Amino acid sequence: MLRAVDSMPDGVEELKPEGNRHVVAHSETGHYHWLDSRRARVFRATAMLSYLHVLKEHVDLIHARENDRHETIRVPRGLYEIRRQREYTPEGWRRVED
Repeated sequence: MLRAVDSMPDGVEELKPEGNRHVVAHSETGHYHWLDSRRARVFRATAMLSYLHVLKEHVDLIHARENDRHETIRVPRGLYEIRRQREYTPEGWRRVED
């Protein structure tokens, strides 16, 4: 989930891209969501919370999957929270996986 914010907390860690890509969500089924690292920077606050700083006019968030995928999402310049979805199980809260 992306949510526009005005600032990010101190102490976040800037993540290094994989080539020209920042992978912002992995999946156990082998697909993932990525964006162009030349247009944005990603920072980790916790395992469930990161920040996206779009430096250019926009960055495209791409869903890398062969079939049954959603369209590319164009994210305008700005600062965003990236929140991982979670779900409750009898064992407690866990990160949502595909």
